[in-house]
Order: sequence, then structure tokens, then C-alpha cells
Amino acid sequence: MPPMLPATRSDEPRLSDVLPSCLAAVRGEENRLGLPAVSKAVVVLVDGLGASALRQRTGHARFLSSRFTKKATIVSGFPTTTAASLASLTTGASPGEHGLVGYSALVPATDKVANQLTGWGPDMEPSVWQRGTTVFERAAESSIDAVAIGPRRYESSGFTHAVLRGARYVPGDSIADRFDAARSILDAPGPSISYVYVPELDMTAHAEGWQSDRWTHLLEELDSAVQSFVRTLRAGEGVLLTADHGVIDVPSTSHVLFGDDKTQMRGVTHVAGEPRCLQLHLDRTLPTDARQAVLDAWRATEGDRAWVLTRDEAIEAGWFGEVDDEVRPRIGDIIVAASKNIAYYDGRKLNDSARRMVGQHGSWNSDELIVPLLRLGGFER
Repeated sequence: MPPMLPATRSDEPRLSDVLPSCLAAVRGEENRLGLPAVSKAVVVLVDGLGASALRQRTGHARFLSSRFTKKATIVSGFPTTTAASLASLTTGASPGEHGLVGYSALVPATDKVANQLTGWGPDMEPSVWQRGTTVFERAAESSIDAVAIGPRRYESSGFTHAVLRGARYVPGDSIADRFDAARSILDAPGPSISYVYVPELDMTAHAEGWQSDRWTHLLEELDSAVQSFVRTLRAGEGVLLTADHGVIDVPSTSHVLFGDDKTQMRGVTHVAGEPRCLQLHLDRTLPTDARQAVLDAWRATEGDRAWVLTRDEAIEAGWFGEVDDEVRPRIGDIIVAASKNIAYYDGRKLNDSARRMVGQHGSWNSDELIVPLLRLGGFER
């Protein structure tokens, strides 16, 4: 195994603790985050809002920054990508358990790579592919109203059915609309747990970078909306604000093209994952010595700017958490996780539109991994 592999500690709070802890708080039970008992809980998930970025833009998010203490962070988990992270948030399980192991992943039954956000089809049935019971399903068992609030365009997606099942979906097209909807849920009688999804910052980071003016303007809009919402909170209404991952800006000059080295690509049948965390799947008939040669070739060229390891080594290091046997083949035979500020692209793809993406995530950089956890309303200490 390569030396000095990154890892998270099993005892540190993480994104997968957030919704289960909120449900426990509504039930009046002890929980991993130490949240006090409330009658209603709201989790605001700001896609792509890393702790580092928030720290560097405190002047543009004065309200959020007022709650952003040194201890107000958690780890999002690996891989630092929306599909895996949101599934961990809503199930409380690791990617190796719930089965969404990357932005794109191999579907073993059809031997095809599918996008885990938008590529849902008959071979990736949401109720089966995502293997965990959601917090919303558990809430319903306790007669607690479970609500997911997000953009209308996501209401009927396969990903929504996979990770938000058990929740009643309430559409809200603007950030303000979503917080208005959350207030309406809080006003309804009875206990509830709500999830508010804010994708705008991540979308802008991908297109223009998190250091762009547009991203900063959206952070200001979010800050104002959260402040207005928190002012309406009553006793027994607790709110947590967090993120699924952070973002780093990768210029096109830092793109690493692969595909021409025949030794590296011998027997590679599929490239899954994402630009900062490749998952290479090898031909099942490839002999052991040939597999080792592919691994050695990648380590020889990329070992100084990426962690290059086998699936077994990644699992042993705990990168995917506990990994069920059914999920194991979804993970690449070789993982290439960027350690430097780079992104990998298959140079054999002509006019690859993905190479226009500025903001990136998926690997172990602390700017990707560490996200805020702000406690508001009934959850403030």
C-alpha cells in the first residue's frame, strides 16, 4: 500500500451524522452531534460551500460568519462529490454501504458507467441501487413529517427518488422560495424534519470558479436569506447549515491528460469517478502481473501528484467506509486521487466540454473535505 494515505478518524463528526442526529433530536434522543431536543429540525445543505471558502469570504457572509467558530466544521467524507455525499447525508451510511461511490460509477450488471446524478435508467433502479434506508423513511415510521425542499427540476429525478425517498418534495425555484417553504413547514402542526437544498453556489463554482464575482454574490444572497429565516425561528425549532463538499479552482493549465500511454491503459475498460478522483476498471480476464504493471505505470507518472492505489487498498484504508460485497465491484480496480491542484481528463476525447469546468472536487484536499456545520435557532449553544 502507498505510504501516508489520507483518512478520516472514526470518532470525528461527519456529514453522515447530520440528518440522523436531527431526527434523534426531534425524538428527544441522544445523538452523535450532541443536539438538544427540539420539536422541528431543518437541515440546509449548501452544495459546494467549503469551510475554507467561507472563511475567505467572511466579509460577504457576515451572518453565517458570526456562527462560524473554529469548531463549527465537519468532514464531508470520501469521495468529496455530491452523489456520494448527499446519499451519506440522507442515509447516515458510508458510500460502501449505500452504494453511490462516485460522480460516475460502473453498473456491474450491464458493464456500463453511469452518471450517479443524471444517468438513472432501468439498470440503475433508484430504490435498489441506493441500498440504504433514508432518515426520511425512519421519520415517517415515527409519524414525523419529512420534507425535502429544492428546485422544481429535481423533483422527479432518479437521484431524488434514490436519496430523498420517504420525504415529501416541495419545489422552490429560488433560494428565497425555498426558505419560505421551510417556514411554512415549521408553521404546520406536529413534529417535522426538513431538508433544504441550495445548488446555486456549486453550479456557479463549476462554471466560473468559487473565486468569481458571481459566486460571491450568491453567497451574499444566501447569507441574507438565512439571516431572515433564522429571525423567524421560535422555541423548539433547530437549524443546521452544512455542505456536501468544498470546491477548488483548477485552471486549464493544470489539466493532466491521459490515454496515450499504452502501459497505463492496457486492459482499462472503463474510466469512472471524476476529474479529481479517477476510478479505473480493468478487464476481468487481465492477468495479475498485467494488473500490477498498469498500477505501477500510473504510480510512476502520477505518484508525486496523486494517491494511486488499488480498490482493496482503498477499502483497507477506510476510504469508502464499510463496503458491502454488492458494492465492491462498483468501485474502480485502481483509484487515482489527486493530491495536488490538478484535474485528470481523457485526452482521447475530442472537444470534451467537461474541460471548461473551473471549480472541481472529489479528492482529499482539505478545501474539498472540510465543510461548515452552523448551529442555528434551537440548536445554538
